[in-house]
Amino acid sequence: MSDVLVLYYSVHGATEALAREVCRGIDSVAGMASRLRTVPPVSAATEQTEPDVPESGPPYATPTDLAECAGLVMGSPTRFGNMAAALKYFLDGTASEWLAGDAAGKPAGVFTSTSTLHGGQESTLLTMAVPLLHHGMLITGIPYTEERLSTTTTGGSPYGASHVTWNRKADTLSDDERKLARTLGQRVATIASRLS
Repeated sequence: MSDVLVLYYSVHGATEALAREVCRGIDSVAGMASRLRTVPPVSAATEQTEPDVPESGPPYATPTDLAECAGLVMGSPTRFGNMAAALKYFLDGTASEWLAGDAAGKPAGVFTSTSTLHGGQESTLLTMAVPLLHHGMLITGIPYTEERLSTTTTGGSPYGASHVTWNRKADTLSDDERKLARTLGQRVATIASRLS
């Protein structure tokens, strides 16, 4: 069994809900399993630290997770058209893995969530892909052969899965958002399986 790392940061639950749907897509591919990981928040207080293990939810990611995985699907809420600082902070700490080429040649995908339709989803997805390209990863999105991409009135993009909260509870995904997140996970896992 090969793992695909699903790495995310979430504050209000929307990005975590997408991450869990991505995991379902990965787990639907024979011989592949999802490895769900999150990152701790960053703090302006430099002396403050987070516990090594979060009180609830998945474990915190380590650079070893990146090295051990057969692929990666990464998600973040949008922060002014870019990924959240906590996820960027984790990636900034992977220089050793970059030098070793630990992620080179592995497939990767990205996902995001915003509270509004024009909240910067596509720029966030694109900017999240940049450090993965530096790692030598093979970026995959969601092709228009996935019919829901052309009919969704909520989240979804050819660059990756997405969620728009609007006036809903943050972690309430639409049917289209769930399906597109699963499609992204399945797609990355299928490519990882073929490359193994």
